[in-house]
Amino acid sequence: MPLNNHQRRQLKGMAHPLKPFIIVGQKGLTQGVLDEIDVALDTHELIKVRINAGDRTQRRDMIETILRNSGSEEVQSIGHVVVIYLRHPKKPKIRLVKS
Repeated sequence: MPLNNHQRRQLKGMAHPLKPFIIVGQKGLTQGVLDEIDVALDTHELIKVRINAGDRTQRRDMIETILRNSGSEEVQSIGHVVVIYLRHPKKPKIRLVKS
């Protein structure tokens, strides 16, 4: 389910006060980190992830890997922080606007 502009704006507003749940450190994007992202998305649906990669291309590759592995969508990416969203399949907590 791709997010439309109104939904993306709604999620950005909800994510603004959040602190990063997951921090990708020196060891990079390990399976353990990907598992933690899955757990956090299952619990919260909307999370911030801080990626401490110096290179912009490397950071973008990590974001793409996270999105692909988790099935989530990117809401916003600013600097080293990316906001991602994955609707819970059974009990969604966040009600998104339709249009």
